[in-house]
Order: sequence, then structure tokens, then C-alpha cells
Amino acid sequence: MTPADTGVLVLVLTTAAAVAASTALALRSPAARPIFAPASLVLLVATLLVLGSSPTTLDTAGTTILLAAAGVAAVAGGGPLTVLLLGLVDRDRPADAPAVTGTTVLRGGAWIGALERVAVLASIAAGWPEGVALALAVKGLGRYAELKEPGAAERFIIGTFASVLWAAAWGGVVLLART
Repeated sequence: MTPADTGVLVLVLTTAAAVAASTALALRSPAARPIFAPASLVLLVATLLVLGSSPTTLDTAGTTILLAAAGVAAVAGGGPLTVLLLGLVDRDRPADAPAVTGTTVLRGGAWIGALERVAVLASIAAGWPEGVALALAVKGLGRYAELKEPGAAERFIIGTFASVLWAAAWGGVVLLART
């Protein structure tokens, strides 16, 4: 496969991941999340495998499309994957553990998470990893007072790690495709 062919394959996989992630977000259905959120994860892994196996060539238009598709996949897919992961964590919570409701603890998490993923993706794609630390510091300081609520700190850490790792992986896709 030529580097140009690899570039096209990366664009196709990334666009498919963006569609799967957007579908998981748009449907907002507990039944859709286990289908489309993992599908976007599988497409991310496939994209990384393609990038790791062959050199890639993208022109300016291809790089722009890749950045846009990776941005949609990172922002739209991070939320459903994080919710899916938190659902798995909550399923294992002991019956006597205090209830954690998304309306009173860590409100605004979907918007904060989306902005966090934009910052992480942009920082990594731009080759400025220090931006990730800055975004996490701002988020941590902004949430500090709320983290004292029962169960909030654990959900904050799990959600943040899932969200950041997801966006960082898509930032890595953009970075790898450009090098």
C-alpha cells in the first residue's frame, strides 16, 4: 500500500469513527451506547494500527479533513464512552454506598468534558502537550469544591481519565498522520 493509500484509509476510518461517535451522542439512548460507542473505539484502534504499519501521506486538504473528523470523533465519542464506563463502575457500587446523581454532583459535566476534549486534541495535534496539563489544571481547580461530595472524586477521576485518553488518542492520530 502506498503512503497516499494509507492516508485515504486513515481518513475513511477516522470519518467512520466520527459518524459512529456522533450517532452514539445523538441517539442518547442507553441501548445505542453499547453499540456505537464501542464501534468508535474499534475504529480508533484500527486507525492507530494502520498508522503504525505504514507511512502516510496527506495533502493539506486531507490533513484538514482528518483534523475535522478526529475532532468530531474525539468530542462526540468521549461523552458516550465515559458514560458507558461510569455505568460499568456504578454497576459494581455496593448497595450501601451513597447515591451519586448527575444533577447535584458534577453538573455541566457533558459541556466541560467536550471542552476538555477539544483542548486535549488541539494541544496534542499542535505538538504542545503542555496544553493538556493546563486544561486538566483548569478543570481540577474549577471542580475542587464539588469533589468533596460522596462519590464525586471517583467519578471525576474516572471520567477525566477516560475523556482525556480518548481525546489524546485522536490527537495522536492527527500527529502520527502528519509526521
